[in-house]
Amino acid sequence: MMNRMAGCLKVTVALMVVLAAVVFQANCDSFEMKRVRSAKVLGFDWKNCGQPDAPAVLKSLTVSPDPINIPGSLTAAASGSTLVELASPLSVNVTMEKEVAGFWVKIPCLEQLGSCHYKDACEILNQLIPPGQDCPEPLHTYGLPCHCPFKAGSYSLPQSQFYLPYMDLPYWLTNGNYRVQGILGGGGKELGCLKLSLSIHSN
Repeated sequence: MMNRMAGCLKVTVALMVVLAAVVFQANCDSFEMKRVRSAKVLGFDWKNCGQPDAPAVLKSLTVSPDPINIPGSLTAAASGSTLVELASPLSVNVTMEKEVAGFWVKIPCLEQLGSCHYKDACEILNQLIPPGQDCPEPLHTYGLPCHCPFKAGSYSLPQSQFYLPYMDLPYWLTNGNYRVQGILGGGGKELGCLKLSLSIHSN
């Protein structure tokens, strides 16, 4: 459920949906999990990190409240564009870091979660939302795609509400400050880059 909610929030912009899908697609049964009774996500921030002529860019993303309470509701809006069609295979290189004693430490790729390389994010989207199934709300209402190919053009998600339920998290992802960078590639070229930062406080 958490995987799908995260994907729903970011799928409106091709780069965002791909990054979100690969970060949250792991088979969490493989991890030592911690049941989170409540959590807060604070200081969520983002920025593009691609070249000035990168074809896929996120133009806006607003998320409220701050902090975001889990379980709880959040409100989000996003817009972005791509100058080229984003079709399979779409590679994604994810770098995830955690702040430890004032230093940023790279989290290794553990069971496909962490600093990992994903050969085709389109296939991950198909696993999260099987082809032929309607895109989840609010994407369905606004006619936004949730599968490759993403046609060249602009995408926009008006302000929408999401509910984040109770969840299980890997033991190393329960408290701390995190940075995530995702580089989207296709046809041997870098198509876009996005950086996210946030803090998690859970109990």
